[in-house]
Amino acid sequence: MSVVPAEVLPGGALAVQEAAPQAAGLGPRARLWPALAAVYRAQLSRARVARIPLLFVATFQSVGILIMMRGVVDGGSEAESVVAGSSVLVLAFVALNLLAQYFGQLRSSGGLDHYATLPVPPAAVVLGAAGAYASFTVPGTVVTAVFGCVLFGLPMGNLWILAAVIPLAGAALAGLGAALGLLAPRPELATVLGQLGMSAALLLGVLPPERMPEAVRFARDLLPSTYGVEACARTFSAHPDWALVLGDLAVCALVGVVSLAVATRAYRRAAVR
Repeated sequence: MSVVPAEVLPGGALAVQEAAPQAAGLGPRARLWPALAAVYRAQLSRARVARIPLLFVATFQSVGILIMMRGVVDGGSEAESVVAGSSVLVLAFVALNLLAQYFGQLRSSGGLDHYATLPVPPAAVVLGAAGAYASFTVPGTVVTAVFGCVLFGLPMGNLWILAAVIPLAGAALAGLGAALGLLAPRPELATVLGQLGMSAALLLGVLPPERMPEAVRFARDLLPSTYGVEACARTFSAHPDWALVLGDLAVCALVGVVSLAVATRAYRRAAVR
């Protein structure tokens, strides 16, 4: 009886292995900017239905505060603080409060697992969602600032500063909101933290700092929204100190970079658990 090697048989193991198709490898991970643009567009489309109510609530709240404060503040530097603080409050309502709730719910419902399976960098997910939420604040912030200037008789010649305040202060607040939502162990706690942050921006940003105690002023300086308020309020004067305005905007940018980096790291940790 002759012995024939299995390799030469048509149905041998080697022949089967050679006939089996090779497993396809995973494609390369998407680059940051294309992935960021894709996540940004997806978030805008997702929230399109809730866009009008969102803008209405955020704007109505700030306009109502302006009308209420008109009976207390006549003009001068206090009026400048009220108008600037009410305008930035729109940013805090959306970018801080709602974004903290969104990431808190996304983490608790397992929605992060969906993003974790996509070949997109974690920074693109955080930055895309933060940018989409911050974009909703643009109309409300502009409307609130214009209405406040008309109500208090403030000049509107330098309202172009909102083109810098909205993205920089919005990035700082959105990064903080995303970090709160991703670091909170429960979605209820993320909601509470977002509400507390918005309340702090309301009380410490809208009220004139001249009437606050020293300890409260120190707490006010710890809020990233304060520097957006100060940058906007300084431009209402006849001769703004642009060096101070740039300094306030630089603080907003720095806080935005740090808070978004913390949120990205928190997303990585939450996505792999």
